[in-house]
Amino acid sequence: MRRMTKAAIKGRLCVGIWALVGWLMIGLPAHACSLALLLAQDVSSSVDAGEHSFQSRGLASALTNPDVVAAILMGGGIWISAFEWSGRTNQIVHVDWTYLDSPAVIGRVAKTIAAAPRGHADYPTSLGYALGFAAVHMRKVPQRCARQVVDVAGDGINNEGFPPEAAYRAFDFTDITVNGLVIKGSDPDPEAFYREEVAKGAGSFVEVAYGYQDYAEAMKRKLIREISGASLAMR
Repeated sequence: MRRMTKAAIKGRLCVGIWALVGWLMIGLPAHACSLALLLAQDVSSSVDAGEHSFQSRGLASALTNPDVVAAILMGGGIWISAFEWSGRTNQIVHVDWTYLDSPAVIGRVAKTIAAAPRGHADYPTSLGYALGFAAVHMRKVPQRCARQVVDVAGDGINNEGFPPEAAYRAFDFTDITVNGLVIKGSDPDPEAFYREEVAKGAGSFVEVAYGYQDYAEAMKRKLIREISGASLAMR
């Protein structure tokens, strides 16, 4: 067996190193994604104009809260999208998938949400259809993330179309967690419904807002919990 010279060994090592560097440059994304977060706002007929304003401005306020911004940036950023929902076919995307990686981008998204015109106001609460829409839209996120979370906010139970249970059977929710934000005040109280039929997946939970005036604070708590969990998942 012929002995390799030092020059030949060095040459092979250099080739191997450059091959590894090239593989890493091709194989790794520009940034690691900890979380894809899809925000779903209830605009059904149970939500009046004033309550809708509390909801939109509350979500924008929560997103720009310093603690939420810090949580987003600590993990390097997250993908986010937001849509409104009500009746069977009444889902409108107000913010398509956007990567939040700076205070400026977070601020722009928050302004878009706060200023988004309400698309529907006189339709029932079709939560099953909203969840089906969310499952399809989640698959459009541009990058595979460590966690995928649907954040559903609402003040009532499903009263039209198929229920959440049917949506979970019919649509692909593999590796998707669904959390709820319940706004108290309606009859029947939707909290038990969200806990038993809406929350789904690993680590799922339900946050409670005691009226629309409490929405911004409840959403802030919810976002920090969701985003911090995503950051831990990347460690």
